[in-house]
Amino acid sequence: MSDELMPTIRVVAMPADANAAGDIFGGWIMSQVDIAGSVVAIRRAGGRVVTVAVNSFEFHQPVFVGDLISCYADVTRVGNTSLTVEVTVYAERSRVESPIKVTQAVLTYVAVDENRKPRPVDKA
Repeated sequence: MSDELMPTIRVVAMPADANAAGDIFGGWIMSQVDIAGSVVAIRRAGGRVVTVAVNSFEFHQPVFVGDLISCYADVTRVGNTSLTVEVTVYAERSRVESPIKVTQAVLTYVAVDENRKPRPVDKA
């Protein structure tokens, strides 16, 4: 994680996001990753995108209620209509300790027009 990079999204994991054991649901984290990935994909595509694939998803550490989650997203590939986005998630367990990497994922989005049909993405 670079100090120069700003997170795409930041959110605090809340009790409603936890399972019976008190850990945050993996699906909640997946949702946050998809939101972060779509933010950078929309910017790069210049409009609406849809998620078409979760290419990889790795949980490295659990997330707990009260953790501040920061999702860093970056477009790594641009195809004719698709974009590949890498998302890395860090958790701050206390505001004094360094953030730890908890999740990383790679997702594919497709740019779509107003009729929800694939549209070209500018390569520049």
